[in-house]
Amino acid sequence: MTLCTPARTPNRPRVQRPHSPPGGARRLLPAGADVSASIAVFLIALPLSLGIALATGAPLQAGLVAAAVGGLVAGRLGGSPLQVSGPAAGLTVVTAELIQRYGWRTTCAITVLAGLSQLALASLRVARSALAVSPAIVHGMVAGIGVTIAMAQLHIVLGGTPQSSVVANALGLPAQLADVRPSALAISGLTIAVLLGWPRLPGRAGRLARKAPAALVAVGGATVLAATAGLSVPRVDLPSWSSHALPGLPEGPVLGIAAGVLTITLVTSVQSLLSAVAVDKLVAARPDRGRGIPRSRLDRELAGQGAANMVSGALGGLPVAGVAVRSVANVSAGAVSRASTMLHGLWIVLASLFLVPAIDLIPLAALAALVMIVGIQMVSITHIRTVTRHREVVVYAATLTGVVLIGLLEGVALGIAVAVAVAMQRLARTRITREECEGRHLLRVRGQLTFLAVPRLSRALHQIPAGSEVTVELDGSFMDHAAYETLNDWTAAHRAHGGAVELTGPTGGRIAVSPGGHAPGPGAESDTSSAPAGDAPPSPHPCCRPWTPWHNHQCAVLPAPPLTAAQEPPARTGHQLAHGIGKFQRNTAPLVRDELARLAREGQNPSQLFLTCADSRLVTSMITSSGPGDLFTVRNVGNLVPLPGEESGDDSVAAAIEYAVDVLRVQSITVCGHSGCGAMQALLGAGPDDPATPLRRWLRHGLPSLERMASRRHAWARIAGRLPADAVEQLCLTNVVQQLEHLRAYDSVARRLADGSLTLHGMYFHVGEAQAYLLSGDEVRGYDDVFSSVPPAPLAAKAS
Repeated sequence: MTLCTPARTPNRPRVQRPHSPPGGARRLLPAGADVSASIAVFLIALPLSLGIALATGAPLQAGLVAAAVGGLVAGRLGGSPLQVSGPAAGLTVVTAELIQRYGWRTTCAITVLAGLSQLALASLRVARSALAVSPAIVHGMVAGIGVTIAMAQLHIVLGGTPQSSVVANALGLPAQLADVRPSALAISGLTIAVLLGWPRLPGRAGRLARKAPAALVAVGGATVLAATAGLSVPRVDLPSWSSHALPGLPEGPVLGIAAGVLTITLVTSVQSLLSAVAVDKLVAARPDRGRGIPRSRLDRELAGQGAANMVSGALGGLPVAGVAVRSVANVSAGAVSRASTMLHGLWIVLASLFLVPAIDLIPLAALAALVMIVGIQMVSITHIRTVTRHREVVVYAATLTGVVLIGLLEGVALGIAVAVAVAMQRLARTRITREECEGRHLLRVRGQLTFLAVPRLSRALHQIPAGSEVTVELDGSFMDHAAYETLNDWTAAHRAHGGAVELTGPTGGRIAVSPGGHAPGPGAESDTSSAPAGDAPPSPHPCCRPWTPWHNHQCAVLPAPPLTAAQEPPARTGHQLAHGIGKFQRNTAPLVRDELARLAREGQNPSQLFLTCADSRLVTSMITSSGPGDLFTVRNVGNLVPLPGEESGDDSVAAAIEYAVDVLRVQSITVCGHSGCGAMQALLGAGPDDPATPLRRWLRHGLPSLERMASRRHAWARIAGRLPADAVEQLCLTNVVQQLEHLRAYDSVARRLADGSLTLHGMYFHVGEAQAYLLSGDEVRGYDDVFSSVPPAPLAAKAS
């Protein structure tokens, strides 16, 4: 039968998605999600702000000022809508040292100057430069600060007074343990027990109780215990706001004050920018995928932090930075705009004015225990595992040790120095080995060939006997001029004495050393094993790339040597496959072996089922930037999902869906079609008298897509705001939408969709444009099916 595409008429009814006109009226009242999120963040921020102020030795009101300013000023002016700013534990050591050295009023002035410096950096648009700092240095700095905080607060937990340094606190710990105050220890013990046990409450009642922040419950419980038991312990003492200390003119050596400004500027800036990037990742991982929430603008965020520090310092508050704990709580609570951050600042202001009698009942030991646990959690086991896996544990350890024993800036500088040394060592590390097999010598060079490796390379080359046959295998992406001259001169001399030299890449293909003095670079490898040993093969075609190792593209192909009558044509495909496998074993396998070993031990845990066409042009891992263990992939002709219960004679797709949804517990299913699909072309061109071949029987599962395209009850799919180019593209797009409908008919999928633990997505890949499109919206019934283009950034579906 011949199926025709529906004709479009001007009066064809269409159902449009409801939307607001561009530039519409602003929302006058905050969304309910923002209000509830702001309350959750406020309940966490209030005790933490007091605890951090206590740990720094600043007036306790300074923590409340910084929290309020961070919410109102940084929340309004910053570039990360859902990031919550305030006094951060990472600034505790810096601020405490400044207060001890210069006094509180000068520290406030330093905070103002640091904010001004942040505004200057933001105007220069250098925010992205902060992300160039090695994560190992950042994690080591945070861990060092955490150790310093924990050691100092441990003395208060035990009822004593902390010393001025980590070493002094460690040396004074035995004496403090011998003079423990039972009342302070009881308050601290209760606080720690609630902090650690509250998130682990079991059952339905525990799930409901966990909605209250653990920090608030712990401090509240300790306050009630101290009040009801009549314990005599030091408590919070908020002085009158009329006597609140404001900044004064900086007093002290200019270099010392400048160093303080630089330290505050760098720490607050790096912490805030890294936290903003982390918030973007958290937002993208939410069930709503952050729809409608813009990504962080780092330069604006830096300017917002600068303005907040200027205001906080001018009002007598602590330095302000983006705080991970409060930001995570804000995102997890479902905040949708910056209103939640600003409201949390407003609640802090109201509490500071009207809840002072209740705040004054809080024992200082409870706040110290809270901050000590925060400090311990800053030494993250996950971070240690990450830096170990990336072989940067030396950088991490050096930074941590430097921060703890020397100081923050000195520790970071030490970490940077060690990171540079490690990078140089890796660049200069070259492994040279020599083997002999059946009279032929093989010299393998692994790593980059620089002047540092020239002595060892020269020594290895001159150990090869004159006149012998030699293969030099280069496995590296860089060779400097000194190494090139050494290798080129030795090659010419060896050939002049009757020897044969063959230069090969890591896959065994021969490469040429240019007579013009250019070293072979990456990709300069050619499969020319038939060329004479002493001849340099022609240069490879410039379009040869790592993802086209079989040369099955439009490149200049070297002519094969003539075959004799007794020879058979070579099995080209098999040779290409062996060539690719060899390249994998040499280049890729060493990089993925650890990860694959982990997957072999732990089993697979993919995040989504990816159902796409068997077309050879769709390289799934390439277009999704995925790796081993990420996707559970099912490929078939036409990316079809047979309806459950049909007599198809092939349950493989249904079995894969059941296994992925019920056993692997994937979080999403994506159906991906593509342009120029041969299955869709066959569907359009099929006739009623065509023979019932296996392909024809399989393609009948695509007939509902044809019917959907021909039906007037369904709107036509659009791609990036335009109608499809032809009937084939229209059917390719419609087929994606129809197969998503088929997925909903499966019981296992329907159950997971109902409880919100599974989402469905449609995707279309235009092969000729190398462009991916995502189906906009969660529901497709009753609306235009709009496929939106994906920019060169993390995938995000845009609602039409």
